[in-house]
Amino acid sequence: MESFFFRFINNNNIIIIYFDTFLLVFTLKFSDFRTFPAKYGEHSVIAQYFQGNGIAEIALHFGVSHLCVRVCLAVISLRPLIRRSLNSLAEFRETRAGQDFFASCRNPEICCELTLQPLRRFPLDAAIIFSDILVIPQALGMEIRMEPGRGPVFPEPLQTPDDLQKLKSKVDVEEELGYVFRAITLTRHKIAGKVPLIGFTGAPWTLMTYMIEGGGSNTMSKAKRWLYQQPTASHRLLHQLTDIIVEYLVGQVAAGAQALQVFESHAGCLGPQQFADFSLPYLKEISQRTKQELKSAGLEQVPMIVFAKDAHYALEDLSQAGYEVVGLDWTIRPQEARGRTGNRVTLQGNMDPCAMYASVADIEETVKRMIEAFGCRRYIANLGHGLYPDMDPEHVGAFVSAVHKHSEQKN
Repeated sequence: MESFFFRFINNNNIIIIYFDTFLLVFTLKFSDFRTFPAKYGEHSVIAQYFQGNGIAEIALHFGVSHLCVRVCLAVISLRPLIRRSLNSLAEFRETRAGQDFFASCRNPEICCELTLQPLRRFPLDAAIIFSDILVIPQALGMEIRMEPGRGPVFPEPLQTPDDLQKLKSKVDVEEELGYVFRAITLTRHKIAGKVPLIGFTGAPWTLMTYMIEGGGSNTMSKAKRWLYQQPTASHRLLHQLTDIIVEYLVGQVAAGAQALQVFESHAGCLGPQQFADFSLPYLKEISQRTKQELKSAGLEQVPMIVFAKDAHYALEDLSQAGYEVVGLDWTIRPQEARGRTGNRVTLQGNMDPCAMYASVADIEETVKRMIEAFGCRRYIANLGHGLYPDMDPEHVGAFVSAVHKHSEQKN
Protein backbone atom coordinates (compact mmCIF):
# COMPACT_ATOMS: atom_id res chain seq x y z
CA MET A 1 0.00 0.00 0.00
CA GLU A 2 1.32 3.44 -0.87
CA SER A 3 2.08 5.82 1.97
CA PHE A 4 -0.22 8.77 2.26
CA PHE A 5 -1.32 11.53 4.56
CA PHE A 6 -5.02 12.01 5.19
CA ARG A 7 -6.70 14.56 7.41
CA PHE A 8 -10.42 15.05 7.98
CA ILE A 9 -11.99 17.65 10.25
CA ASN A 10 -15.70 18.01 10.92
CA ASN A 11 -17.37 19.45 14.03
CA ASN A 12 -14.13 19.20 16.01
CA ASN A 13 -13.69 15.53 15.20
CA ILE A 14 -10.46 14.59 13.50
CA ILE A 15 -8.73 11.65 11.90
CA ILE A 16 -5.04 11.88 11.10
CA ILE A 17 -3.33 8.98 9.38
CA TYR A 18 0.26 9.16 8.21
CA PHE A 19 1.47 5.79 7.07
CA ASP A 20 5.06 6.82 6.40
CA THR A 21 5.70 6.88 10.15
CA PHE A 22 2.61 4.98 11.27
CA LEU A 23 1.21 7.98 13.09
CA LEU A 24 -2.51 7.53 13.73
CA VAL A 25 -4.84 9.71 15.74
CA PHE A 26 -8.56 8.89 16.06
CA THR A 27 -11.04 11.11 17.83
CA LEU A 28 -13.87 10.80 15.36
CA LYS A 29 -17.14 9.68 16.88
CA PHE A 30 -17.90 6.02 16.31
CA SER A 31 -21.25 6.69 14.67
CA ASP A 32 -19.69 9.19 12.26
CA PHE A 33 -16.76 6.92 11.48
CA ARG A 34 -19.00 3.99 10.68
CA THR A 35 -20.83 6.07 8.09
CA PHE A 36 -17.76 7.95 6.91
CA PRO A 37 -17.50 6.39 3.42
CA ALA A 38 -21.15 7.13 2.66
CA LYS A 39 -21.04 10.65 4.05
CA TYR A 40 -17.69 11.83 2.79
CA GLY A 41 -17.01 9.92 -0.39
CA GLU A 42 -16.80 6.17 -0.72
CA HIS A 43 -14.14 6.57 -3.41
CA SER A 44 -11.77 8.56 -1.22
CA VAL A 45 -8.46 6.83 -0.58
CA ILE A 46 -9.06 6.43 3.15
CA ALA A 47 -12.57 5.06 2.64
CA GLN A 48 -11.28 2.54 0.14
CA TYR A 49 -8.55 1.47 2.53
CA PHE A 50 -10.86 0.84 5.45
CA GLN A 51 -13.56 -0.78 3.35
CA GLY A 52 -10.99 -3.06 1.76
CA ASN A 53 -9.62 -4.22 5.07
CA GLY A 54 -12.90 -4.30 6.99
CA ILE A 55 -11.30 -3.17 10.22
CA ALA A 56 -12.45 0.40 10.74
CA GLU A 57 -14.42 -0.40 13.86
CA ILE A 58 -11.44 -2.10 15.46
CA ALA A 59 -9.16 0.83 14.76
CA LEU A 60 -11.55 3.32 16.25
CA HIS A 61 -12.31 1.25 19.29
CA PHE A 62 -8.68 0.98 20.32
CA GLY A 63 -8.33 4.72 19.60
CA VAL A 64 -5.80 5.91 22.13
CA SER A 65 -3.77 2.71 22.11
CA HIS A 66 -1.22 3.50 19.42
CA LEU A 67 0.19 0.02 18.98
CA CYS A 68 -3.19 -1.70 19.10
CA VAL A 69 -4.55 0.63 16.45
CA ARG A 70 -1.61 -0.16 14.26
CA VAL A 71 -2.02 -3.90 14.45
CA CYS A 72 -5.74 -3.74 13.83
CA LEU A 73 -5.07 -1.59 10.79
CA ALA A 74 -2.81 -4.37 9.56
CA VAL A 75 0.17 -2.04 9.56
CA ILE A 76 2.37 -3.53 12.25
CA SER A 77 2.53 -6.45 14.65
CA LEU A 78 1.04 -6.27 18.11
CA ARG A 79 3.46 -7.41 20.74
CA PRO A 80 2.70 -10.33 23.02
CA LEU A 81 -0.64 -11.12 24.56
CA ILE A 82 -0.27 -13.82 27.17
CA ARG A 83 -3.60 -15.61 26.94
CA ARG A 84 -3.40 -17.33 30.26
CA SER A 85 -2.77 -15.93 33.72
CA LEU A 86 0.78 -16.64 34.74
CA ASN A 87 0.24 -19.20 37.48
CA SER A 88 3.98 -19.73 37.60
CA LEU A 89 4.36 -16.29 39.18
CA ALA A 90 5.00 -16.22 42.91
CA GLU A 91 2.55 -13.34 43.32
CA PHE A 92 -0.13 -15.37 41.55
CA ARG A 93 0.27 -18.26 43.98
CA GLU A 94 0.33 -15.89 46.94
CA THR A 95 -2.90 -14.18 45.90
CA ARG A 96 -4.68 -17.50 45.42
CA ALA A 97 -3.26 -19.20 48.51
CA GLY A 98 -6.05 -20.98 50.38
CA GLN A 99 -8.65 -19.91 47.82
CA ASP A 100 -10.82 -22.32 45.89
CA PHE A 101 -10.29 -21.70 42.18
CA PHE A 102 -13.89 -20.88 41.35
CA ALA A 103 -14.20 -18.82 44.53
CA SER A 104 -11.37 -16.72 43.12
CA CYS A 105 -13.24 -16.42 39.83
CA ARG A 106 -16.30 -15.13 41.70
CA ASN A 107 -14.32 -12.47 43.58
CA PRO A 108 -13.95 -9.31 41.42
CA GLU A 109 -11.10 -7.93 43.53
CA ILE A 110 -9.07 -11.14 43.23
CA CYS A 111 -9.82 -11.40 39.49
CA CYS A 112 -8.66 -7.83 39.03
CA GLU A 113 -5.43 -8.42 40.92
CA LEU A 114 -4.64 -11.63 39.03
CA THR A 115 -5.32 -9.87 35.73
CA LEU A 116 -2.95 -7.03 36.58
CA GLN A 117 -0.04 -9.14 37.84
CA PRO A 118 1.34 -10.11 34.41
CA LEU A 119 1.15 -6.45 33.34
CA ARG A 120 3.30 -5.43 36.29
CA ARG A 121 5.87 -8.09 35.47
CA PHE A 122 6.00 -7.87 31.66
CA PRO A 123 5.47 -5.08 29.08
CA LEU A 124 2.44 -6.70 27.48
CA ASP A 125 0.16 -4.82 25.12
CA ALA A 126 -3.16 -6.10 26.42
CA ALA A 127 -4.67 -7.81 29.45
CA ILE A 128 -7.12 -10.70 29.49
CA ILE A 129 -9.53 -10.88 32.39
CA PHE A 130 -8.89 -13.65 34.91
CA SER A 131 -11.79 -16.08 34.73
CA ASP A 132 -12.57 -19.53 33.33
CA ILE A 133 -14.62 -20.85 30.43
CA LEU A 134 -16.48 -23.21 32.77
CA VAL A 135 -18.38 -20.45 34.54
CA ILE A 136 -21.08 -20.99 31.89
CA PRO A 137 -21.81 -24.64 32.82
CA GLN A 138 -21.89 -23.43 36.43
CA ALA A 139 -24.47 -20.81 35.45
CA LEU A 140 -26.56 -23.64 34.00
CA GLY A 141 -26.58 -25.30 37.41
CA MET A 142 -23.77 -27.85 37.04
CA GLU A 143 -21.38 -28.46 39.91
CA ILE A 144 -17.68 -28.23 39.06
CA ARG A 145 -14.65 -28.77 41.25
CA MET A 146 -11.08 -27.84 40.36
CA GLU A 147 -8.98 -30.70 41.71
CA PRO A 148 -5.17 -30.52 41.99
CA GLY A 149 -3.53 -32.75 39.43
CA ARG A 150 -6.82 -33.41 37.62
CA GLY A 151 -8.21 -30.05 36.67
CA PRO A 152 -11.97 -29.48 36.37
CA VAL A 153 -14.21 -32.32 37.54
CA PHE A 154 -18.00 -32.52 37.06
CA PRO A 155 -19.39 -34.89 39.73
CA GLU A 156 -22.59 -35.35 37.70
CA PRO A 157 -21.86 -34.97 33.98
CA LEU A 158 -24.52 -35.23 31.31
CA GLN A 159 -24.93 -38.89 30.35
CA THR A 160 -28.09 -39.01 28.25
CA PRO A 161 -30.33 -36.41 26.57
CA ASP A 162 -32.73 -36.79 29.49
CA ASP A 163 -30.08 -35.10 31.64
CA LEU A 164 -30.58 -31.87 29.72
CA GLN A 165 -33.69 -31.40 31.84
CA LYS A 166 -31.40 -30.93 34.84
CA LEU A 167 -29.99 -27.75 33.32
CA LYS A 168 -31.66 -24.42 33.91
CA SER A 169 -34.01 -23.74 31.02
CA LYS A 170 -33.39 -20.01 31.29
CA VAL A 171 -30.23 -18.44 32.69
CA ASP A 172 -30.27 -14.92 34.11
CA VAL A 173 -26.80 -14.01 32.84
CA GLU A 174 -26.56 -10.82 34.88
CA GLU A 175 -27.43 -12.64 38.09
CA GLU A 176 -25.34 -15.76 37.47
CA LEU A 177 -22.29 -14.17 35.82
CA GLY A 178 -22.44 -10.61 37.08
CA TYR A 179 -19.28 -11.20 39.10
CA VAL A 180 -17.35 -11.43 35.82
CA PHE A 181 -18.83 -8.14 34.65
CA ARG A 182 -17.91 -6.48 37.95
CA ALA A 183 -14.36 -7.81 37.66
CA ILE A 184 -14.06 -6.38 34.15
CA THR A 185 -15.31 -2.95 35.21
CA LEU A 186 -12.98 -2.86 38.22
CA THR A 187 -10.02 -3.94 36.11
CA ARG A 188 -10.73 -1.34 33.44
CA HIS A 189 -10.59 1.35 36.11
CA LYS A 190 -7.34 -0.03 37.52
CA ILE A 191 -5.70 -0.30 34.09
CA ALA A 192 -6.56 3.36 33.52
CA GLY A 193 -6.27 3.18 29.75
CA LYS A 194 -2.72 1.81 29.64
CA VAL A 195 -3.69 -1.27 27.62
CA PRO A 196 -6.95 -2.74 26.31
CA LEU A 197 -8.77 -5.40 28.32
CA ILE A 198 -9.89 -8.62 26.64
CA GLY A 199 -12.90 -10.67 27.70
CA PHE A 200 -13.44 -14.27 26.64
CA THR A 201 -15.65 -17.33 26.60
CA GLY A 202 -15.49 -20.97 25.72
CA ALA A 203 -17.19 -21.99 22.49
CA PRO A 204 -20.28 -24.24 22.57
CA TRP A 205 -18.63 -27.48 21.44
CA THR A 206 -15.75 -27.12 23.90
CA LEU A 207 -18.15 -26.44 26.79
CA MET A 208 -20.30 -29.40 25.70
CA THR A 209 -17.29 -31.74 25.87
CA TYR A 210 -16.60 -30.82 29.49
CA MET A 211 -20.25 -31.15 30.44
CA ILE A 212 -20.49 -34.67 29.00
CA GLU A 213 -16.98 -36.01 29.63
CA GLY A 214 -17.04 -34.78 33.22
CA GLY A 215 -13.65 -33.12 32.85
CA GLY A 216 -10.68 -33.31 30.54
CA SER A 217 -10.39 -36.17 28.07
CA ASN A 218 -7.88 -37.35 25.49
CA THR A 219 -10.52 -38.77 23.13
CA MET A 220 -13.74 -36.85 23.83
CA SER A 221 -15.42 -40.14 22.92
CA LYS A 222 -18.43 -39.65 25.20
CA ALA A 223 -19.17 -36.22 23.76
CA LYS A 224 -18.57 -37.40 20.19
CA ARG A 225 -20.90 -40.34 20.75
CA TRP A 226 -23.65 -37.78 21.34
CA LEU A 227 -22.91 -36.23 17.95
CA TYR A 228 -23.37 -39.56 16.18
CA GLN A 229 -26.16 -41.08 18.27
CA GLN A 230 -27.99 -37.99 19.53
CA PRO A 231 -27.50 -35.20 16.96
CA THR A 232 -30.82 -33.51 17.78
CA ALA A 233 -30.04 -33.38 21.50
CA SER A 234 -26.51 -32.21 20.69
CA HIS A 235 -27.81 -29.29 18.67
CA ARG A 236 -30.30 -28.48 21.40
CA LEU A 237 -27.47 -28.16 23.92
CA LEU A 238 -25.24 -26.23 21.51
CA HIS A 239 -28.06 -23.78 20.79
CA GLN A 240 -28.67 -23.27 24.50
CA LEU A 241 -24.98 -22.60 25.12
CA THR A 242 -24.83 -20.20 22.17
CA ASP A 243 -27.69 -18.11 23.54
CA ILE A 244 -25.92 -17.75 26.89
CA ILE A 245 -22.54 -17.04 25.28
CA VAL A 246 -23.89 -14.20 23.16
CA GLU A 247 -25.54 -12.52 26.14
CA TYR A 248 -22.40 -13.12 28.20
CA LEU A 249 -20.13 -11.51 25.59
CA VAL A 250 -22.39 -8.49 25.18
CA GLY A 251 -22.40 -8.12 28.96
CA GLN A 252 -18.61 -8.16 29.01
CA VAL A 253 -18.45 -5.33 26.49
CA ALA A 254 -21.04 -3.35 28.46
CA ALA A 255 -18.85 -3.85 31.52
CA GLY A 256 -15.77 -2.55 29.72
CA ALA A 257 -14.15 -5.32 27.67
CA GLN A 258 -12.43 -3.87 24.60
CA ALA A 259 -11.98 -7.12 22.68
CA LEU A 260 -13.46 -10.62 22.91
CA GLN A 261 -11.92 -14.04 22.39
CA VAL A 262 -13.84 -17.28 21.77
CA PHE A 263 -11.94 -20.46 22.66
CA GLU A 264 -12.85 -23.59 20.71
CA SER A 265 -10.08 -25.47 22.46
CA HIS A 266 -11.39 -28.95 21.61
CA ALA A 267 -11.93 -28.41 17.89
CA GLY A 268 -9.09 -30.79 17.10
CA CYS A 269 -11.01 -33.90 18.12
CA LEU A 270 -13.57 -33.23 15.38
CA GLY A 271 -13.22 -34.24 11.76
CA PRO A 272 -13.93 -31.67 9.04
CA GLN A 273 -17.57 -32.70 8.62
CA GLN A 274 -18.27 -32.79 12.36
CA PHE A 275 -16.65 -29.38 12.74
CA ALA A 276 -18.79 -28.04 9.90
CA ASP A 277 -21.94 -29.44 11.52
CA PHE A 278 -21.40 -28.96 15.25
CA SER A 279 -18.86 -26.16 15.72
CA LEU A 280 -18.57 -23.73 12.84
CA PRO A 281 -22.27 -22.76 12.62
CA TYR A 282 -22.28 -21.78 16.28
CA LEU A 283 -19.00 -19.86 16.01
CA LYS A 284 -20.52 -17.89 13.13
CA GLU A 285 -23.73 -17.31 15.04
CA ILE A 286 -21.81 -16.03 18.05
CA SER A 287 -19.89 -13.43 16.03
CA GLN A 288 -22.93 -12.31 14.05
CA ARG A 289 -25.36 -12.09 16.95
CA THR A 290 -22.85 -10.47 19.29
CA LYS A 291 -22.17 -7.71 16.78
CA GLN A 292 -25.89 -7.27 16.12
CA GLU A 293 -26.77 -7.08 19.81
CA LEU A 294 -23.95 -4.65 20.54
CA LYS A 295 -25.33 -2.40 17.83
CA SER A 296 -28.90 -2.74 19.11
CA ALA A 297 -27.75 -1.89 22.64
CA GLY A 298 -25.90 1.20 21.45
CA LEU A 299 -22.55 -0.30 22.41
CA GLU A 300 -19.39 0.04 20.37
CA GLN A 301 -18.21 -2.84 18.24
CA VAL A 302 -15.06 -4.55 19.48
CA PRO A 303 -12.57 -6.86 17.77
CA MET A 304 -13.43 -10.54 18.08
CA ILE A 305 -10.84 -13.34 18.10
CA VAL A 306 -11.54 -17.01 17.46
CA PHE A 307 -9.14 -19.79 18.45
CA ALA A 308 -10.04 -23.27 17.21
CA LYS A 309 -7.13 -25.44 18.26
CA ASP A 310 -5.93 -27.98 15.66
CA ALA A 311 -8.71 -27.10 13.20
CA HIS A 312 -6.32 -26.32 10.35
CA TYR A 313 -8.71 -27.80 7.82
CA ALA A 314 -11.20 -25.05 8.70
CA LEU A 315 -8.95 -22.00 8.47
CA GLU A 316 -10.59 -20.78 5.27
CA ASP A 317 -14.01 -21.00 6.92
CA LEU A 318 -12.81 -19.44 10.18
CA SER A 319 -11.35 -16.49 8.29
CA GLN A 320 -14.84 -15.81 6.92
CA ALA A 321 -16.78 -16.49 10.13
CA GLY A 322 -17.09 -12.85 11.20
CA TYR A 323 -14.02 -12.59 13.45
CA GLU A 324 -11.30 -10.01 12.97
CA VAL A 325 -8.53 -12.25 14.32
CA VAL A 326 -7.90 -16.00 14.00
CA GLY A 327 -5.66 -17.61 16.61
CA LEU A 328 -3.28 -20.41 15.61
CA ASP A 329 -1.74 -23.26 17.55
CA TRP A 330 1.89 -24.23 17.00
CA THR A 331 1.30 -27.16 14.63
CA ILE A 332 0.86 -25.17 11.42
CA ARG A 333 3.43 -23.25 9.40
CA PRO A 334 2.80 -19.50 9.29
CA GLN A 335 3.09 -19.47 5.50
CA GLU A 336 0.41 -22.15 5.21
CA ALA A 337 -1.91 -20.26 7.55
CA ARG A 338 -1.41 -17.08 5.52
CA GLY A 339 -2.19 -18.94 2.34
CA ARG A 340 -5.41 -20.41 3.70
CA THR A 341 -6.73 -17.20 5.23
CA GLY A 342 -5.57 -14.76 2.56
CA ASN A 343 -5.61 -11.19 3.78
CA ARG A 344 -9.05 -11.48 5.34
CA VAL A 345 -8.03 -11.57 9.01
CA THR A 346 -5.21 -10.83 11.41
CA LEU A 347 -3.39 -13.95 12.61
CA GLN A 348 -2.39 -14.56 16.23
CA GLY A 349 0.15 -17.08 17.47
CA ASN A 350 1.83 -19.44 17.32
CA MET A 351 4.98 -20.37 19.26
CA ASP A 352 4.91 -23.77 20.94
CA PRO A 353 4.43 -23.05 24.67
CA CYS A 354 6.96 -25.77 25.46
CA ALA A 355 9.62 -23.66 23.75
CA MET A 356 9.61 -21.80 27.08
CA TYR A 357 11.59 -24.72 28.48
CA ALA A 358 14.47 -23.91 26.11
CA SER A 359 17.37 -21.60 26.89
CA VAL A 360 16.90 -17.85 26.65
CA ALA A 361 19.07 -17.79 23.52
CA ASP A 362 16.98 -20.50 21.87
CA ILE A 363 13.75 -18.71 22.80
CA GLU A 364 15.00 -15.56 21.09
CA GLU A 365 15.96 -17.50 17.96
CA THR A 366 12.55 -19.21 17.87
CA VAL A 367 10.79 -15.86 18.19
CA LYS A 368 12.94 -14.37 15.44
CA ARG A 369 12.04 -17.18 13.04
CA MET A 370 8.36 -16.88 13.94
CA ILE A 371 8.22 -13.15 13.25
CA GLU A 372 10.14 -13.55 10.00
CA ALA A 373 7.69 -16.24 8.90
CA PHE A 374 4.55 -14.27 9.74
CA GLY A 375 5.78 -10.82 8.82
CA CYS A 376 4.60 -7.77 10.70
CA ARG A 377 1.42 -7.06 8.78
CA ARG A 378 -1.85 -8.36 10.26
CA TYR A 379 -0.07 -10.30 12.96
CA ILE A 380 -0.25 -10.58 16.76
CA ALA A 381 2.74 -12.31 18.32
CA ASN A 382 1.65 -14.89 20.86
CA LEU A 383 2.02 -18.44 22.01
CA GLY A 384 0.12 -21.23 20.30
CA HIS A 385 -1.67 -22.09 23.55
CA GLY A 386 -1.49 -21.40 27.29
CA LEU A 387 1.48 -21.43 29.64
CA TYR A 388 2.12 -24.25 32.09
CA PRO A 389 2.58 -23.80 35.86
CA ASP A 390 6.19 -25.02 35.93
CA MET A 391 7.45 -22.53 33.34
CA ASP A 392 10.14 -20.09 34.42
CA PRO A 393 8.78 -16.52 34.47
CA GLU A 394 12.20 -15.30 33.37
CA HIS A 395 11.80 -17.29 30.16
CA VAL A 396 8.40 -15.69 29.63
CA GLY A 397 10.15 -12.35 29.99
CA ALA A 398 12.72 -13.47 27.42
CA PHE A 399 9.90 -14.26 25.00
CA VAL A 400 8.36 -10.82 25.46
CA SER A 401 11.72 -9.06 25.06
CA ALA A 402 12.53 -11.06 21.94
CA VAL A 403 9.21 -10.15 20.34
CA HIS A 404 9.80 -6.47 21.07
CA LYS A 405 13.32 -6.63 19.69
CA HIS A 406 12.62 -8.47 16.47
CA SER A 407 9.30 -6.80 15.66
CA GLU A 408 10.99 -3.41 15.94
CA GLN A 409 13.85 -4.58 13.73
CA LYS A 410 11.36 -5.94 11.20
CA ASN A 411 9.68 -2.56 10.99
